[in-house]
Amino acid sequence: MTTTTLAVLVPLLPFLGALAGLLLGRTAPGFARPLAVLPTLASLALAATVAARQGGGPPVDAATELTPTGSVPIELALHIDGFAALTAVVVGTVATCVQIYSTGYLRDDPRYPSYAALVSLFTSAILLVVYTGDLMVLLVGWEVMGICSYFLVGHYWETPEARAASLKAFLVTKLGDVPFLIGLFALAADAGSFRITRILGAVAHGGIDHPTLVALLLLAGVAGKSAQFPLHTWLPDAMAGPTPVSALIHAATMVAAGVYFVARLLPLFEASQAAMTVLAVMAAVTMTGSALAALAQDDIKRVLAYSTIGQLGYMTGALAVADRGAAVFHLLSHGAFKALLFLAAGVIIHAAGTNSLAAMSRMSHLRDRVPDAYWTMTVALLALAAIPPFSGFFSKEAVLGVAEHVVTGHTEHAPAAAGWIVLLAGLLTALLTAAYATRLWLLAFRGRGTEAPDHGRQPLTMTTVLWVLAVPSLAFGGFAFRVLPDWFDGHDLTPTLTTSVLGTGVALVGGIVTYATWRHTTAHAARVPLGAVAAHPEGDAGQVEAEAIASHAPAYGDVAYAADPSDPGRLLLGRLHRHAAVGFHLDAVYSALFVRPVRAGASIVRFLDREVVDTYVRGAGILPRWLGAAVRRAQTGNLQTYVSALLAGTVVLAVAAVLVATGA
Repeated sequence: MTTTTLAVLVPLLPFLGALAGLLLGRTAPGFARPLAVLPTLASLALAATVAARQGGGPPVDAATELTPTGSVPIELALHIDGFAALTAVVVGTVATCVQIYSTGYLRDDPRYPSYAALVSLFTSAILLVVYTGDLMVLLVGWEVMGICSYFLVGHYWETPEARAASLKAFLVTKLGDVPFLIGLFALAADAGSFRITRILGAVAHGGIDHPTLVALLLLAGVAGKSAQFPLHTWLPDAMAGPTPVSALIHAATMVAAGVYFVARLLPLFEASQAAMTVLAVMAAVTMTGSALAALAQDDIKRVLAYSTIGQLGYMTGALAVADRGAAVFHLLSHGAFKALLFLAAGVIIHAAGTNSLAAMSRMSHLRDRVPDAYWTMTVALLALAAIPPFSGFFSKEAVLGVAEHVVTGHTEHAPAAAGWIVLLAGLLTALLTAAYATRLWLLAFRGRGTEAPDHGRQPLTMTTVLWVLAVPSLAFGGFAFRVLPDWFDGHDLTPTLTTSVLGTGVALVGGIVTYATWRHTTAHAARVPLGAVAAHPEGDAGQVEAEAIASHAPAYGDVAYAADPSDPGRLLLGRLHRHAAVGFHLDAVYSALFVRPVRAGASIVRFLDREVVDTYVRGAGILPRWLGAAVRRAQTGNLQTYVSALLAGTVVLAVAAVLVATGA
């Protein structure tokens, strides 16, 4: 087969698997697991073959016009360069691991067939976004991801928390998609095409009339999809979905789509210094704010959610200093260790059996009970904290290194202000990231919460996936920064001495200070009962999580502060803790600025509809009804009455005629 044919099959196979799963899931539930795993696994194999054939060489381009649309055609186009080839491999790897993991995690869930089909459709949509060379086709995959996330986050739809989270995820991302769509049309109108290659050609020749306006419109959609400030608030609440869904959304699919989109069209954003500066500020606020919020969360999945937001901030920061190689390098590295973190958290949820999902303040003695999760999550947390030689160190240092190059004037593709913003925010975030990663490890595996009942060993499909993902989390960065430049425009990704020392130094300081604080609080805290943890009967991990959400877990309603007095986050953040725990009240601000005015307007409209419009309609019907009643009363059926009325009418007409004649 040609490379083009193989590339077409990569998103097509999961789509066919999803279609078959939806059709056969209820009638033949035994086929649900093979239909979930095998097409995704085959898609991964084909994506790896496409990457091997592409080999970092010239892009593979192919196109056919979909249908005549007038002046701006829409084409089924492929554009596979090194970025696309490797990103598709990571997407396929994460999706396959999630599907295999889910067969054990949701083994007794009656809605597993529809869940698995939606995961396959989700996978197909992101692969379409990765491979397509036409922005309108990209938009199709972009929106399919949105609707799939709505259904998957709301998988436990019987709980109000899951319903609210799915609706919030859908509406917030759609809020960004509206200006995004306008920006796409404006861009195509200037370039005369939706083809990415032609748009980049128009940018190179100055053919885009309003690059700043178009770039800012597109950034709104990117902020929504990739959970960047100020449209990031949906992502922590999306933890109401099953944990494998969280891994899929966070690792290398939906939230990475915005970063990948900007990387594809980076020359367009480079054409506007204002847009690059806005991107840098957005990245800096996102990085630091989410890291502070992560340090205050008690639920393990919310810590990881805010961590994802911060790591995406690193990627957008790399784009703000005009280096898409560093951005996609961190995207690939992050995809491996973040998927591992979430899937390990799923094992912990099952082992802890807490009635508040994965409240770290209630965990105790988990190290010996879940050794697979302990060791693999330790690897992933070290990668997250960017400790050498783990993969996160090399990819994060690539971001800091390119920011340093902008600051020192070695590149002129981005404003110096953007370089300073990204560099300083990146170093501060490295400190905070190591702090909350250390805190998570201490509270999850060395916490002193109430002992939960032992549910036995987790399914092999769950634990095996953890070790598979631990390999790239440990070893990917060590060789990738030497190999990837050939795939990524030839940009050097080697860590620089200055940022390596600074980044690793602040990370070690963050980890050591957090550990010392934990030792101090543990030594001086009184032994307080943390409350009995409800025992849960034997069952699958998904059922544990579903019942936890149904019990109005604090992670998905009002934020519950950690009950463990040894929590170092409280002491480290001080008075800032209560604000960071609720995301710095951004939801409350949005409620005051948007939700309440809209509801007030709706109340006024409802009042006008009921009291004015309905009153007018009712009044308009009263007069005819009265006339009808009067006429109805005249229809008595009495012949004498009718003759009398006829004679009276005749007399009236005769008198009227005489008066008229006399007057004439």
